[in-house]
Amino acid sequence: MRAVRMISLVLVVWLAGCSSGHGAQAWAASVCTVLAPWRSEIGTLTTRTQQQMTTRTTPGQAKENLARLFDGARAASEEARAGVERAGVPDVSGGDKIAAAFVGSLTGMRDAYGTAHDGIEALDTGTSTFYDQVADVVERLDAEYAKSGLDTSKLDSVELRQAFESLPECQ
Repeated sequence: MRAVRMISLVLVVWLAGCSSGHGAQAWAASVCTVLAPWRSEIGTLTTRTQQQMTTRTTPGQAKENLARLFDGARAASEEARAGVERAGVPDVSGGDKIAAAFVGSLTGMRDAYGTAHDGIEALDTGTSTFYDQVADVVERLDAEYAKSGLDTSKLDSVELRQAFESLPECQ
């Protein structure tokens, strides 16, 4: 009888350890930890892009610099997307939908930066409208990026919303 209880206890502990879900606090902390360096990198790249748009350079230099910046943002977004995906699914009502929304948002941002990179690469630096075309690429990036945004204050899960609002990693 005692052996049966011991086996049952071991089985319960083992199954709990294999659960793919994480409590709201743990999941939010994991996601915020992944997103913190991404936000910092995107902020830095955004500042550099703005500087690039106002600094006098040749069209060739501008093209090279912007392509590198957008490629860096694409790579950073993919790294964040993969990290959020590795965080798994929060153990809250609708957790699978919430996790998918986070991953989908970062996928959209990654793709927006990829489109901007490819758009810059496709520009002809020999035309007089080069900088107007760059502005068009950046405008499209802004629109695509905005569509991909995720507002954690509108989460369906009270537990997750509270976790995102209270955890120092998420501030």
